[in-house]
Amino acid sequence: MDSKFGKSQTGARFEDLRFLTGQGRYVDDIAPASALHAVFLRSPVAHAEIRALDVGAAAAAPGVVAVLTAADLAAAGVDLSMRATVVTNRDGSKGAAPARPVLARDRVRFVGEAMAVVIAETPLAAKDAAEEIEFDLHDLDPHLALTVGGPQIHPEAPLNLAYDWAMGDEAAVHEAFRAAARTVRLEVSDHRVIVNSMEPRGAWAEWSDGRLHLCVNGQGVWGQKAKLARMLGLPEDAVRVTNPDVGGGFGMKAMSYPEYYVIAHAARALGRPVRWMSDRTEAMLTDNAGRDLVSMVEMAFDAGHRITGYRVETLSNLGAYNSEYAQPIQSELFSKVLTGVYDIPAAYLAVKGVYTNTTQVDAYRGAGRPEAIYALERMMDVAARELGVDPWDLRRRNFIAPAAFPYRTPTGETYDVGDFARVLARVEAVADRAGFAARKAESAARGRLRGLGLCCYIEAILGDPTEGAEIEFCAEGTVNLYVGTQSNGQGHETVYARFLAERTGLPVAAIRVIQGDSDRIATGGGTGGSRSVTTQASATLAAVEVMVAAFTPFLAAEMGVDPGALGFDEGRFRAPGSNLTPGLIEAAAMARAAGRTDLLRHRADYTLPGRSYPNGAHVAEVEIDPETGETRVLRYAVTDDFGNLVNPRLAEGQVHGGVAQGLGQAICERVVHDDYGQLLTASFMDYAMPRAADLPFVTFTTEPVPSTTNRLGMKGCGEAGTVGSMAAVGNAVLDALWEKGVRRADMPFTPERVWRLLQPAA
Repeated sequence: MDSKFGKSQTGARFEDLRFLTGQGRYVDDIAPASALHAVFLRSPVAHAEIRALDVGAAAAAPGVVAVLTAADLAAAGVDLSMRATVVTNRDGSKGAAPARPVLARDRVRFVGEAMAVVIAETPLAAKDAAEEIEFDLHDLDPHLALTVGGPQIHPEAPLNLAYDWAMGDEAAVHEAFRAAARTVRLEVSDHRVIVNSMEPRGAWAEWSDGRLHLCVNGQGVWGQKAKLARMLGLPEDAVRVTNPDVGGGFGMKAMSYPEYYVIAHAARALGRPVRWMSDRTEAMLTDNAGRDLVSMVEMAFDAGHRITGYRVETLSNLGAYNSEYAQPIQSELFSKVLTGVYDIPAAYLAVKGVYTNTTQVDAYRGAGRPEAIYALERMMDVAARELGVDPWDLRRRNFIAPAAFPYRTPTGETYDVGDFARVLARVEAVADRAGFAARKAESAARGRLRGLGLCCYIEAILGDPTEGAEIEFCAEGTVNLYVGTQSNGQGHETVYARFLAERTGLPVAAIRVIQGDSDRIATGGGTGGSRSVTTQASATLAAVEVMVAAFTPFLAAEMGVDPGALGFDEGRFRAPGSNLTPGLIEAAAMARAAGRTDLLRHRADYTLPGRSYPNGAHVAEVEIDPETGETRVLRYAVTDDFGNLVNPRLAEGQVHGGVAQGLGQAICERVVHDDYGQLLTASFMDYAMPRAADLPFVTFTTEPVPSTTNRLGMKGCGEAGTVGSMAAVGNAVLDALWEKGVRRADMPFTPERVWRLLQPAA
């Protein structure tokens, strides 16, 4: 591990001053004043044939510059079809690959699918004109149920089956269940949620001097650049994509959406900038949603309560179309944490994806990290109760022992390090498990039910393992650090600047972090899968080493010493026999004075040799009012193993935010459609987001076991809070309800749902 110049430094975030004083530079803040406004006409029904689409009146409306349909885009040579990866089914055949147009052509397949776009001088003019578009839709039956079969959405997908995928050793699992002393099974539902980032999706595009510039609030620029070039028939060097400040991404903004291609074409065709910003209901209808799957989970045990086999059969809602981040990426990589922190000899996962007319695409499905851990940890709690053992003891009995690392799971992943029992012991003390009985008795005296829930999780840091960093010395004495990741509000500017300062002795106030510009940064992996700090810090450290090596012979000559005698330590170059000890700012000034401009910019790429595996344990304590069904999370403790921390305060903030997201799904958030595919939870009047009063204080502690897969010993932490919180709350609720005879309780634990669970016992 590299430990030079301190680590685990913390401090105030540099970004916060401008964010809290209204100086953020978000997409809608920085669009050109001359930009036209785009408003999309969206389907009011879930499934229908488009028999007529008359835009004549809209095109003649005051202030309207253009009205575009799929036919107009096709006539202009735009490739209408968004691409998506297709999974290989378990029988070796290819999964369904229906085309997804950027504007609907012959058919609409979900409420909110774009059929046309109005481009006007003002947003009001565009909205008014959109109302003038006449269309004739012939309603078709929607397919809304999470089942194979029903009204067919795509001719390419008979029975609406998108894919039938599996991983693991089915024969070994079958044998484990045949020989088991005891088996337990549980159906687990993981309902759909909407991301609801604070800043909705938006973008603007401009065409100038034969080049396209798209400014979009995404999670990286290079993938979007390549897609724009392909769909608009442009060379990649004619496309620039930028990400300004982004108010929350959560994976949802990592993906491409039809609106970006349409406004990009419009800007090119009209020769004027075009802007589009989603409103909240539009976002709820058209943002890629998450979850929505049902799993049958089975576990086999020997006579000593050791797990011998684990099997999961999942039916997942794919939405109306394939995603660009398609099933194999979500399933193959995410499901490699399927067996969690347990020593399980045999595991098998099978996932069927089904098309429905409920949303355009699901962002996560199959066995994503939260979904896989949720199913596993809910099973562990129920299995313990069925076996008559303590849930905490059952986990301890089945943990992978520290001496077993590196440990290869039956699903093909190799964990490098871990000490799960130590993490559990720490959170047990922090959560004051010993005092729970007294707190439960106190709740009972007030007529309340109290429950304690545990979740032990592990996740794999995913995404592109390669990242680059570039350090540039500017004439005014500042330093630019170019990074390939993209902040969505996590505090990257602070983390990266402090890290570079600690490793080089550069004044942190002199460092400017440059991100999200495909013209200024050659390549990058963007942000997602908790990859950012681990990959970017490693790349930055590599760039520092390249920089020091490049400066050494130049400075040795300037100082009159042998290059082999010159070292770099504590931010300065030093050599025996020389009184000169230049820092990097001084070294850059010397290079500039000598005409050595090649020493003013240094770049390096770094590829992680393997993924790291953050893990931890969450403990939730809930209290339920049986008269109303109200569930309150009163206490919450987390102990995480994130390896070495670069900035503990920001890591804690990430955990707090992740826990809030998980608690939101657990206690209040839920997407609801009616029988016709209309979204009933299409505003914050109907979709319940968690509020401050819904959240307890989250106690955060760490028990680091440094990773061996990167030289800094780091493990990602961005999604850890969500991965652990849903199951912790779910297990706490079931613990509270168990004494009343409830044996299954699925999220969300709203008052009405919990009250209904209690009625048979009333």
